[in-house]
Amino acid sequence: MTKRTVTDLDVAGKRVIVRVDFNVPLKDGVITDDNRIKGALPTIKYLVENNAKVILMSHLGKVNHKDAEKTEADKAKNNMAPVAVRLQELLPETKVTFVPVTRGAQLEEAVADMKDGDIVLMQNTRYEVGESKNDDNLASYWASLGDLFVTDAFGSVHRAHASTVGIAHHLPSALGFLVEKEVKFLSEAIYSPKRPFVAILGGAKVSDKINVIENLLDVADKVIVGGGMAYTFYKAMGLEIGTSLVEMDRIDVAKAIIEKAGDKLILPVDNVVAKAFAPDAEHFVAAEDAMPADMMGLDIGPKSIELFKKELEGAKTVVWNGPMGVFEFPAFAKGTLEVCKAITELPDVLSVIGGGDSAAAAIQLGFKDQITHISTGGGASLEFMEGKELPGIAAIQDK
Repeated sequence: MTKRTVTDLDVAGKRVIVRVDFNVPLKDGVITDDNRIKGALPTIKYLVENNAKVILMSHLGKVNHKDAEKTEADKAKNNMAPVAVRLQELLPETKVTFVPVTRGAQLEEAVADMKDGDIVLMQNTRYEVGESKNDDNLASYWASLGDLFVTDAFGSVHRAHASTVGIAHHLPSALGFLVEKEVKFLSEAIYSPKRPFVAILGGAKVSDKINVIENLLDVADKVIVGGGMAYTFYKAMGLEIGTSLVEMDRIDVAKAIIEKAGDKLILPVDNVVAKAFAPDAEHFVAAEDAMPADMMGLDIGPKSIELFKKELEGAKTVVWNGPMGVFEFPAFAKGTLEVCKAITELPDVLSVIGGGDSAAAAIQLGFKDQITHISTGGGASLEFMEGKELPGIAAIQDK
């Protein structure tokens, strides 16, 4: 079913609650990366320009509700006030009012005082203990503040919270531009890909990606596996992995995947190994069947890079999630860099990066503008790749 989008709503003069993803990194109360705020601007600007009263809500960090002292410390650390300041800077022509509470007279009065085109940003939704429990009384209260609901927080649509799912059960609802774009590109890549379709999976843990691997083996032409998770597959094949990362409780699952996959599954044939997990660790290249017992794999090796590039040749759809090595350390970033570069050099390709570390790597390595789509939601994009229904999208009304 096709979901309604913000352009399907008559928003003029209406109070529109928008669930955004303003979960930005803060250091000493200063925002260190405002990409998530900028990601929501197209939807916010559309609503402002179409004379809506825009009520924004987002979570920020985690709030421990089991220990009173920790609760207060988390609230102080994860206060939305700096976000409001940054949003006002990005929208100088628009009145942005920050309300430092999540319910009560102060919030209700601020909403009642709004004029068309105004913005109210309320305090961190996780200040409320009922947020993560999808408490219906809380969702109903929040819904009472608005006339319409728009979800534009792709990074949170895999969570069934009061602000992501609950409100949608009480108000006419639609997707914002950011979520609409995410669904479009991820759906196209995974459910109607142009072939050949190559999936690349990396990162540390097989356990995080088992369902993704299994789902993609059914739809992709090739599934390339690198990063720390490759060593669990090596172990399942009876290879020496030294002191490399391994999930012993996932060996049988890895064996089953290898048997099911046949020649669809592509693993590294050599690795950059070192004795220590350190940026300046002495390192060299070892073949897949010659890993020293006292060393760990920290990146894919040059032969693996060439193999992966060869498997990517001619691909028309590429989905990538997870780095090929410890890309934070320059000495072990080459595999991730080369794979990223190879994707960007493919002609006429739909390339999608599924958020998280691989998105950070692509941006950090300077390839942001050469990828068709970089997802803003690591967990949400992973669950989408698993073929799961995302509750925050499922709750939105169909066209």
